[in-house]
Amino acid sequence: QVRLIESGGGLVQAGDSLRLSCAASGRTISTYTMGWFRQAPGKDREFVAAISWSGGRTYYTEVKGRFTISRDNAKNTVYLQMNSLKPEDTAVYYCAARQGGALYTDSREYNDWGQGTQVTVSL
Repeated sequence: QVRLIESGGGLVQAGDSLRLSCAASGRTISTYTMGWFRQAPGKDREFVAAISWSGGRTYYTEVKGRFTISRDNAKNTVYLQMNSLKPEDTAVYYCAARQGGALYTDSREYNDWGQGTQVTVSL
């Protein structure tokens, strides 16, 4: 089992940037696909981005071009750089891990989850 701890959330204004981090412990994530999901109040959890162990990436269409997922296997950490933030990006952001090489976009594919970090974007 992988333990995941997210950090980097906060309150920002529209147009600002944030970088979320997801620090993993318990196992090395070098063979894991890592994902970011988010959940806004009253809404279902939705996929944001995923990165495979080999560096392949996929994004939710609404964030493509604004968000970038990356990983540093030496630090056992995954990042989500979020630029040009919009109020509709407001949500709790979760990091997730799944052993394997595919770019999983369904939350049910992931086995391990962090506790989430709040991102709030004001006008």
